[in-house]
Amino acid sequence: MIDINNDIHVLEANASFSKYSQMICDEMESSAKVRGTGIAKRNPEYITQKMEEGKAVIALTKDGIWVGFCYIETWEGEYVANSGLIVAPDFRKTGVAKKIKQKIFDLSRRKYPEAKIFGLTTGLAVMKINSDLGYEPVTYSELTQDEKFWAGCKSCINYDILIDKERKNCFCTAMLYDPKEHAPIEQIKEEFKENAHIFERFMKIKKFSFLQGLFDKGKMSDTKVRSFAKVLMSTL
Repeated sequence: MIDINNDIHVLEANASFSKYSQMICDEMESSAKVRGTGIAKRNPEYITQKMEEGKAVIALTKDGIWVGFCYIETWEGEYVANSGLIVAPDFRKTGVAKKIKQKIFDLSRRKYPEAKIFGLTTGLAVMKINSDLGYEPVTYSELTQDEKFWAGCKSCINYDILIDKERKNCFCTAMLYDPKEHAPIEQIKEEFKENAHIFERFMKIKKFSFLQGLFDKGKMSDTKVRSFAKVLMSTL
């Protein structure tokens, strides 16, 4: 059984991983055919470019066997897409897709902290992962209107449907993460990490006061109170 935490490494890709580009493209196309869904085709040169730009993550086993891949695309300076998520057949349903999505999400947030992150997908598993990361389903009108983005859909078998619907809908579900909506929560989490030691100290003092109360009510002996208090005070 595969241990995704110890047997698989999810790394930020660079030019040294370009040897996997053809394999990644082949699997993207093969997977789309099996699912019977559309996909915007990529070529090895494009995948390699993303690696060289530091806008991709790749998953490998300890022995260097390719496991999965995903990359970043930017639009209008305001939008970021985590695109091309693919996992090799032997490693599907192991949880590695979630690790890849988390890694590319973190990379996107670090490189483009103010950008909205969006995606189009027909996969229920990807929708679930996106939802866990904070994405929400949106209408197509809330996505980038950059013509280059929509041009990437031309190689999809459902492109005619997209055009017939005036780019307002298609088989893919649109999902969006807006950093402005999550900023207060993320700030609270960060502040809690920075001040965790203060909270811990407060809780120890509170426990000490509780012990003192038990002693005052005659529910705990003086010896036990002193013993517990000594342990608590030694850690303040």
